[in-house]
Formats: sequence, C-alpha cells, structure tokens
Amino acid sequence: MMSMAGPLVGVDCGRRKQLRTHWSICPGPANRAEPRVPPQEAAWIPLPELMPVAAALRELKQWSLDGPPRRFDAEDWWYRLTFDTLPAATGERIILGFDGLATLAQVWLNEKELLISANMFVAHEVDVSDALKAVGNELLICFSALDTQLAIRRKRPRWRAPMIEHQQLRWFRTTLLGRTPGWSPPAAVVGPWRDIWLERRGPIDITNLSFTARVEGTTGIVSCTLPTQAFPDATIESVHLQLTRGSLVDRHRLTLHANQDSVGKNHFSGEWRIDDVDLWWPHTHGEPALYSASLQIRMTGAEHDFAVSLGKIGFRTIALDTSGGNFSLSINGVAVFCRGACWTPLDPVTLRANAAITHAAVAQASTAGMNMLRIAGTMVYEEEHFFNACDELGMLVWQDFMFANMDYPVDDPAFMESVAVEVRQQLRSIQSNPCLALLCGNSEVEQQAAMWGASREAWRSPLFDETLARLCAEKVPGVPYWPSSAHGGSFPHQANVGTTSYYGVGAYLRPLDDARLSDLRFATECLAFANVPAASALERMPGGFTTRVHHPAWKARSPRDLGAGWDFDDVRDHYLESLFEADPQKLRYSDHEKYLTLSRITTGEVMATTFAQWRRPASPCRGAIVLFLRDLWAGAGWGLIDDAGVPKACYHYLKRTLQP
Repeated sequence: MMSMAGPLVGVDCGRRKQLRTHWSICPGPANRAEPRVPPQEAAWIPLPELMPVAAALRELKQWSLDGPPRRFDAEDWWYRLTFDTLPAATGERIILGFDGLATLAQVWLNEKELLISANMFVAHEVDVSDALKAVGNELLICFSALDTQLAIRRKRPRWRAPMIEHQQLRWFRTTLLGRTPGWSPPAAVVGPWRDIWLERRGPIDITNLSFTARVEGTTGIVSCTLPTQAFPDATIESVHLQLTRGSLVDRHRLTLHANQDSVGKNHFSGEWRIDDVDLWWPHTHGEPALYSASLQIRMTGAEHDFAVSLGKIGFRTIALDTSGGNFSLSINGVAVFCRGACWTPLDPVTLRANAAITHAAVAQASTAGMNMLRIAGTMVYEEEHFFNACDELGMLVWQDFMFANMDYPVDDPAFMESVAVEVRQQLRSIQSNPCLALLCGNSEVEQQAAMWGASREAWRSPLFDETLARLCAEKVPGVPYWPSSAHGGSFPHQANVGTTSYYGVGAYLRPLDDARLSDLRFATECLAFANVPAASALERMPGGFTTRVHHPAWKARSPRDLGAGWDFDDVRDHYLESLFEADPQKLRYSDHEKYLTLSRITTGEVMATTFAQWRRPASPCRGAIVLFLRDLWAGAGWGLIDDAGVPKACYHYLKRTLQP
C-alpha cells in the first residue's frame, strides 16, 4: 500500500464515508519503546464522535478550560475504531484518508502499519483495497507524547522566542496554539483534528487537477488541466468544464492529450476566454462576483455524465507596490486600504467550526467595514468553508504559512521535505479562491531574530526567501508573496518601510499622535489591548461576574508576553489614565463597574482615533490589521468580539471608523 500526501479529487465524491462515530480513546504513559503495544480492553473509553483529545475529555466532562490545566503533550493517546465494509468491486479502489493528525502519529489497519505522520498540517491518503475485511476491521492510531521528543537534545536556536514555552518546538510541524501560555488557552491539540474517511473511487480517478482563473482587462481567462487515470474497462468519452453565473451557462470541451506527461497518463486540457467578465471585488469596493464551476465527464456507454463540482471562482487581479518603502495592494487596478483583524479558530479546543458558524463570523467582520482577515503563523490553516465565506462576502485573506518567531532548522532535510509537502497541499487547496490576496512566509521571524540581537545574516532564511517564494510562484503565480509579516526596512520592526507589527500606540505606551508621527506604511498586527467584554462574557469566567481585574482568575486570561512584568490590562490602564485623568487602581476598588465601563470606552476611543489618523488623505498607511478579531476564551482578551461571538465596545467604535 502506498501513502499519498494530499487530497485527491474523485468523481464519485458522494461515495465518501466519514468515520466519525464508534471511536474509543485511551491515554497511556509516554513511551519511547517500539513497537508500541495498545492498551488493555478495559482501558478504552467510548467517544460520542471523533475529535481531538482535549475536546473528547471536555465532551466526557473529564476536563474543562475552567478547571485545572492538563498537559496533553505529556502522554501517549490511543484511538481505536472497529468497522465493517464491503470489499472493493471490480474497477474500484478504496481510499482511507486522514485530513489532519496532530502531531506525532502512527497508524495501523488490521495490525499492519499504514503510515507514520510527524506534521499535523499534512493530509494522507492510503489505498486499502487489499487490506480491508468484510467484518471486524480495526483502525488503531497512537499519538506519541510530544514532550518526550522535546526532551531530546538538539541543536540550539540562534535566538529565543519569549512567547514560546519550549524553544525546541521549532523542530515540529504543529500549531503554537495551546503551547503559548501568555495568550492562548492551555488546550494543545493532540489527536485527529480533521476528518478521517473511507472513499470508493471508480470508475475513474482524477488527480492533480490544475484549475486557474485570471483576467486581462475585461476578459476572463480560464485554464484547466486534468491528468487522468482510467481503469482498464472504463474509457472517457469527453470532459467539459462548465461555468455558470445567474442565467449565464458557459460550457467548454477539454482536449484529450494521450500519454503526454512524465508518467504516461492521459490528460485533458483547455483554455478559453469570457468577454466582459464580472470582476470579483472586496465588498468595500464593489461586488464579489463569483462563477460556479463544474466538470461534466462522459464515460463510454454511460447513460449520464459524472458531475464534479469545483466550487466557485472569481476573476480579479492583485498587484503589490513596494516602491519607495511603500506596501500597497491593488485589486483590479484600484488601490485598497486594507483594514481588518487577525482571524482565530472559533473553537480553541477543536480548532474547527462548521460552515454556518464560520460564515457568520466572517460576516461580522464585513459588517464592521473590514475587508481583510489575516491568518497568522501562530494559528492553523483554515478549512475550505472559511475561504468560501470570504469569497462570497468579499473579504480579502492575508495567509501566513504556519511559522512564527522561531529559528527553524532549515538545514535538516527531513524537516524541509515535510514543509514542502505541507505547502504544496495548502496552496493546492486555496489556489482558486479569489479572496486570497497575499501569501506570507511567516509571522515575525525576522523581527524576533533582530530584537533578540541575532546577527543580521541570521534574520533572513532560505526557507522564506527562496523555498516558499518558489513554491508560491509555481502554484499560485497571480498572488503576491512576502517573506515575513514584519519585513522591508533596515530593521524588521521599522514602521515607515514595508510591513511591521505596530505597537507604538499600545504596548509601547506612546501617545496617540504616534500613529501619525510613526509614518506607518502597513501594520500586519496592531492595537492589542485587553479589551473588556460585556457582562455576559465576564459571567462565563471562573468565579463569574464578581471576579475583579486583580484576581488570579482574571489575570490568567489577560494576554501577556511570557516573563514580562506587565500585561495588556496595564496597557489599557495607561490609556485610561491618559484619556480620563483618572487613577485606574483607585477606580478598581472604589467603583469597579465604572472602571469596567471606562476600560471599554478607552480601547474603543484609542482604536477609532488611531485608524482615523491612518486613513486621513495625507497618510502613507495602506493597511492595518488588529490583533485579534475574536477571543479564544472568555475574558479580557485581544479580540474585538468575545469568544461567544458578542461584539465588544471597541468593535462598535471601529464599525463607524472603518466604513468606506
């Protein structure tokens, strides 16, 4: 059996079965011994549905974000599923797919090892046609303790990343969420964090679909290439690509090219033009026009075509102007002031949310006048329905790759090979989304190296300057690439050249006019405050609404830099005192309710005033992204919106300030 990295497009998409139920879970002591031995029968706990470890224990009422923290990286975790299935029919293959395994995983099917995975961002597919039984199949997955691997001595990094709990995380392709105690909840994702499924494929399999849309003037150009692998008794008669928008139905036949590629497979390809195409715009500048795309495949002797939905596409051009130190994005030739926030997973325990909830959250950003969301390198890659919502609502996406702050081992061949697979998969999944505005190598790696005092040659890395740049140019040639979120000046944190994380107004406690005097060009993150939420969120905190700002339960959820002698409550208090000439400490004990009210007003006033400076006609600033859109848990977090989706006061201030 051969493991293939990356999702494949199958004609019979309706024949995919999600393996969501009838799983069991079992913890075990961290164990380096090989081979690993599954736990005894009595130790297994039935799960209501497949989910990561923390989510499973939350569902079973054995753990909660409000209870004592638990280190999920310290144990081995086992998952088991028994299932029955019909054997593969003639001319059919059965594929077992794993869309995301966090982080160090070993998989067996019927006591035979299927795969080993060490990258939570890589999907796997395995042909199990010959390995399945009619009854009593056993799928077993062991997620090894990450702490055991972190304890192994490895080459030291050239600089430290203070926000990171364990510096050797740089060797492992996993998310920092849950592993950064200063600002994310202690719920490190371990286990299957994306779907596991079985799919029957036949009579034909379509792999490595290339499908692009571009625009020249008012003409849309669609290109499609389909390498195909038909089974011996199945012949493709024709393939058509169909685009629809409203009453428009445009159908184009692809041309067969026999045995033209390197592995001797046939492929179909074609390119055609649409005159006076409707352009896709960010919602602040026009209509985000979309076309529905599908393949219609006719097999010899078949009564009906097979239909494969390719989702929706849009036609737009994106250009990045960095001349003279500027950083300005133009859509369809029109310069756009990019304003928005950094996106966070809507559930910090599962790192997932369904399509309806995701759409509603993106709509909240749109309603506030935002036109860009940034997925930072401290997070996870989002699912298809996030990008679909951004396409539909006209929301631009700044996409970091999942690298942040650390000195990554670019001289390690296995690490770089895993990264290349990861990046190709992610680019393939989002290459046709018109919302994709910019691809960024990392979050603050250059800045962290510079601020730690590493040598100037260490600030830049061939991973971000060469490898990722090349892959992006190859897979998504129409989308600009930028090496790091803070990049472009003599120093990465220089505000008046390129991009930066701007905290002059904010953590650096500078007066409000610094927003103007800094000559900022583009803030990839900014205006981080401990934004006080409404009473409904405060009631969900440990201790409830009576918990005061100085209480440990409050402070546990106030964002901070690890090791710092201050937190972002202190930053908010600084500006409260400046705006209202009131002593925050006295207010806390004399009139706590008034203190909370003034705190809410403070961050709203500061954000509104700052954006007004950046959007004034003479300003060189062409974009600013607030950190965060939404809190990860109940408390005074960085979010403009609380963890349950309720807007805070600062959201309403920005809603007035960010309109076109």
